[in-house]
Amino acid sequence: MNYLFAAILGTVQGLTEFLPVSSSAHLILARAFFGWDATVFGLSFDVACHVGTLTAILYYFRGEIREMIKGIPLAVRDGSESGRPIQLILVATIPAIIFGLLMADRIEVLFRTPLVCAVALSFGALAMVLVERIRQHDRSEWELTNGQALALGCAQAVALFPGVSRSGAVITLALFLGLQREAGARFAFLLGIPVILLAALRTGSNILATEEGVDFILLAIGAITSALVGYATIKYFLGYLARNTLDAFAVYRLVLAVTVIIWLVV
Repeated sequence: MNYLFAAILGTVQGLTEFLPVSSSAHLILARAFFGWDATVFGLSFDVACHVGTLTAILYYFRGEIREMIKGIPLAVRDGSESGRPIQLILVATIPAIIFGLLMADRIEVLFRTPLVCAVALSFGALAMVLVERIRQHDRSEWELTNGQALALGCAQAVALFPGVSRSGAVITLALFLGLQREAGARFAFLLGIPVILLAALRTGSNILATEEGVDFILLAIGAITSALVGYATIKYFLGYLARNTLDAFAVYRLVLAVTVIIWLVV
């Protein structure tokens, strides 16, 4: 039965890591609703799912990543525009590293609760609805200034709080800055590469420190499921944003938040 739960949680991770609905909130709520054993689906399983979603991003954006790497020497040598994408990604990664080092452990202990998830889901939904209606969205992600990239990095850092959604926070602020929806999503996904990698390494070091027991079949199921579902989600979501607003995700977030609050009260 644990293997079935592993596939379900891997699917949840693959979907919600990229959709603007908060993967951390869904994993917290799934465990709380169904009473799944946190000792079985602990730190090592979280790392496996992160490895899966990281693999999905790297494979989907393999062409863009290859071009960014090629542009690094040119940017260092003569400031070529081909090095601009990697520069923006690196600048935007800084806040998450600083905030993560200072606050991640405290947030893990104090704020990973269903109530915090519900509140964050609600505020995120309202922000999505507002930003869709107050700005025109016609800019590319590579037209950002360094200051705007840094602001998007701060939005990503706030997503350490469960329920905020890393992709949701970045895309919402990107829309406020005038980016096209799919441009904001692409930047959010590429920005997630160093952050997801660092999160996996950090959690992996904690596993070594605690000597947590490992079920490798369980981990493989979680990693493979999250990778396959994650790749499909990225492809679908970028196509969806080319034709639609974020309103459907805002409604979903509000419905989920209300459901959680009712569940907590009753």
